[in-house]
Order: sequence, then structure tokens, then C-alpha cells
Amino acid sequence: MFITMNKGQVAAILDEIAVLLELKGENTFKCRAYSNGARAISQLDADLAQVIAEGKLGSIPGIGETLQEKITTLVTTGKLPFYDDLRAQFPDGLLQMLRIPGLGSKKVKALYEQLKIDSLDALRAACNSGQVAALKGFGEKTQAKILEGLAFLELGADRVRIDQALPIAQEILEELRGLKGVIRSELCGSLRRRKETIADIDILLSSNDPLPIMERFVKLPGVVQVVAHGDTKSSIKVNASEAARLLINCDLRIVTDKQFPFALHYFTGSKDHNIAMRARAQHMGLKLNEYELAGAGKSVACKDEAALFKALGLDYVPPELREHTGEIDAALAHQLPSLVKTEDIHGVFHCHTDWSDGKATLKEMAGAAQKLGLKYLGIGDHSQSLTVANGLTPERVQKQHAEIDALNAKLKGFRVFKGTECDILADGRLDFSDEVLETFDYVVASVHTNMNQSEADMTARIVKAVSHPKVTMLGHATGRLLLRRDAYHVNLEAVLKAAAEHDTMIEINAHPQRLDIDWVHCKRAKALGVKLVINPDAHSTAEIGLYPYGVDVARRGWLEKKDVFNTMTLAEVETALA
Repeated sequence: MFITMNKGQVAAILDEIAVLLELKGENTFKCRAYSNGARAISQLDADLAQVIAEGKLGSIPGIGETLQEKITTLVTTGKLPFYDDLRAQFPDGLLQMLRIPGLGSKKVKALYEQLKIDSLDALRAACNSGQVAALKGFGEKTQAKILEGLAFLELGADRVRIDQALPIAQEILEELRGLKGVIRSELCGSLRRRKETIADIDILLSSNDPLPIMERFVKLPGVVQVVAHGDTKSSIKVNASEAARLLINCDLRIVTDKQFPFALHYFTGSKDHNIAMRARAQHMGLKLNEYELAGAGKSVACKDEAALFKALGLDYVPPELREHTGEIDAALAHQLPSLVKTEDIHGVFHCHTDWSDGKATLKEMAGAAQKLGLKYLGIGDHSQSLTVANGLTPERVQKQHAEIDALNAKLKGFRVFKGTECDILADGRLDFSDEVLETFDYVVASVHTNMNQSEADMTARIVKAVSHPKVTMLGHATGRLLLRRDAYHVNLEAVLKAAAEHDTMIEINAHPQRLDIDWVHCKRAKALGVKLVINPDAHSTAEIGLYPYGVDVARRGWLEKKDVFNTMTLAEVETALA
């Protein structure tokens, strides 16, 4: 019996190999081959072990013979001597040093070889003693920047959640939009692509008079540090969360309005999408960069991004899809999905009240949902074994159902559905008997305890639950808390296949602390025919409104309206749940 590795683990190892090869001084093409391979594997819409067994690994773009051999070894044996040998050549601290802004592999390599620096503590000591400044290619400014970077890492501010970054970014953008001379403006980067966590806020403006705008930008309220101040590009650090002592970098670039569509596309990214777009331009005898699309000695005028894509013979690719996962080919073939929109959502499930660990009453939660324009609300309070969350006993379930019935009798054009977030016990059994489960309109099954189980045990546990005929949907499938807790070990491919077989929905938990499942697995779930449902996991009235973050995940996962259960009308949901 082989020891197998899942595609996430394989991708992580390939990414680390790319970094280690950079530290070793290998050529760029060799390093890039491993990072490209990591991306291809992580985004694979199939079971990796099955692909290998069927001899189809070589058909995946970016996977050459060398990578085929190494990936096969990893998946079938759980080990890779090449990686182990490479890893043994470098201390762990070198990889941590690479997290410091502006400190790339070449500088880390120089620090290690010339000063024997192999940890963050050793780096800090060398900077404080002036040794780093004395090195060729470094100097006092670089040394000072490294110390700033170390302090930045200590704050834990290298990445923040999207819900922490987006409000700040929008506030800065609105402030800049109101300035004289601003023609067009937009958020770029990972925020525009709606990634779950954000490293930098990127803002792009067009103007014929950039200097006064830049002067205002670096003096905005909340600026903690001015990292750079130029005529057309400046960088600042702002507080992402004062309570959590989180800082985030914000970059502003200003271009002419003629350049704006090209710059907007370029600075939105992703890097791999941009490379593919440049290749498309080259195929057509054109040249694309952040300032223009040109060919035959003249520029191709584009009034906006849509015109840019059209000039390359492509349909417009929404920012969320720009991850180089087939969007260029789909745009060329006019086969891009019509992505689900926030306004398509008619109601949400998996919401908690003060019957368990929620902050608001049943009536207050229903009223908040109505104010958002929703037509139904699913209540999913905790089940009996989760006593820490005031889980409901079967007797309390009956009382809650009576309150829901009384409330529904007073409501017009809106309905509260009776649900539960039923714990999946350690052996895969559900926390309520089938007789109690029968009394609910729907059942969300979730893991809250015994998260340290082996992958085999956790997978079997969840597969058993999603296979249960009373389970409607699986809640927060991996249990991750972004930037706080890793996912538990589970074979999601097996879970998704079981869900497909038993017609069980998978939740996109829209709470920005979770955003679970991620967009890659959304795409895989869709390929398997699994219906997704977007839920806010709300514990207060305000948190009901978190569901747009789940829509972002769905859009990144290529989901259309038909792929998401709660785009259905109230009447359709009543029929489906009945």
C-alpha cells in the first residue's frame, strides 16, 4: 500500500523547491518550472493520484518529464529524496528571511554565505551591529529597511484578511477620487481579484497633474509610514486593524488616461495571467505592457479593459478569473461562465441566534435579513453535544420550532427555515437521532471537535456524514481559520465525490475568517456536479451581510447562478427542501 500525498501538499513542496533552487543560484527557468508546476497541480480539476494512475500527468500544461517523475514519486511514496537533499542544504531560517519585504533570494544567499546568517534573530543582530550595512550591495538604507521589515513581521502584518483590507482600500480610494485632477480610479491587485488574504493594497489613478495627488496621498490620515514618495508612484503603510496591530502596505500609481486601461489590466494581475496575455499579444504580432498595446509601429487605442480584450480577440475576463486557470482559452472560445452575482442571492442558511451562541433573537435575525432584501433565512443553531456553544437539546429544538412557526405566521413574502448545524461526531455519526433530524427543513453537518485526527480518519468521518440521507449540506469543510488556524487533514477530493454521489451540497462559508471551501475546490465541486450554497455563518444581525464575500469565492471558482442553491427563489427552495 502506497503512502499518498494530496495535490495541496505536492504543490507546496514544488513551490518550496523553486525557492530553494533560487537560494542555490540555479537559473531562473529551472526555478520557474517548479513554481509553474505547483500552480498547475494545485488547480487541477481531478484527483491527482487517479491522473497518475491513468498515465495522464504529462498532459497537464507545465508538467514536463522531470516534474512527472518527481510528482509521481511524491504521490506514490510520500517522499522525494531530491527535495529532502535540497532542504538539508539550508537552515529553516532562510525561508523565513524571504518573507521580509525587499529581501529576495540573492540577498538572503549573500547574507548566509558571507555572514552565516541563518535566522531572523541572527539577521536582526547583524543589522544592529552594522555588519549588514558593510556588505557589498547592501548599505545603510538596505540595513534600515531590513530592520523595518523585521519589525513588520513581528506585527504579523505580512497578510491581512480581505474584510480587513477592503474597507481601508475603499476609504482611501474614495478620498483620492474626490481630488481635483483625478480622471479615473480603481483598486487593483489581489483585492480586485478578491483573494481571501491581501498583502498589499494597490490603487491606480489617471490624471494629467499627478504631483498634488501624490502629496495628498502620503499625508492621508492613518499613514503610519511613508515607504516611498515619487511623482507617479508612492507607497505608504496604514493600520489595517489597530486592535490587532496589523499594518498593510498601500501603493498608488498614477498614469495618463490613455494608459489607464493597460495599467489597470497589468496591475490587477495575476502575474501568470499577464504572462499569458502578453503571449496572446505576441501571437497576434503585437506587444502588450502596462502602458500600451502596440504593433506595426503604432499603438492600438483601447478606451477600457473590455476594448483591450477585444483587440486580442478575447471576451472580457472578469478580474476574479485572472489566475491563469484556462480563462484565456475560454475567452477565445466564447465559453467564459456567466458568473454568479451578489444580487442573485435570495436567502442564506447556517445562521445562529441566541438560542445557541448567536447574539440576536430569532425575530431580530429575520428582520435583518429582510432589510437586506432577502426572501428567506435558514436558522442553523448548534446541536446538543457542543455545550460550549449552548447547543440545543431535542427538547429545546421543539421549543425553537414553535417560535419559528409563530414568527412565520406573521411574515409575508418571507420565510424562516428550521435548520441545525449538527455536529459530526468523531466516528462520523451525527449529533441528533434520525427522528430529531426529520423535524428540520434542512441539516448543516459540521466538524467542531477532534480536529487532530489523521487524514484517513477525518476523511472517513466527513464522508460518512455527507452520505447520511438527512444531511443537506456540509458546513466549513476544512475547518480553517484564515491566518489563525490551518485546515485539518482531510482528503477533499473524496469528500466532494461522496457529496456528488449522495446529492449533498457543500457550503461556501462566507465568513471572512473562514472562506471555506476555497475557490479551487469550488471549481472542482462544480466539475463533479456538486451544488454549492453560500452561507454567512452569522452570529449577529450584521454578519448576515457577509455573504458577498462568499459570492467572491464562488466567482473565483467559476460558479454561475445555476451552480448555487440559494440563488433559487423562495418557492423553489421550499419545493427543493420538501
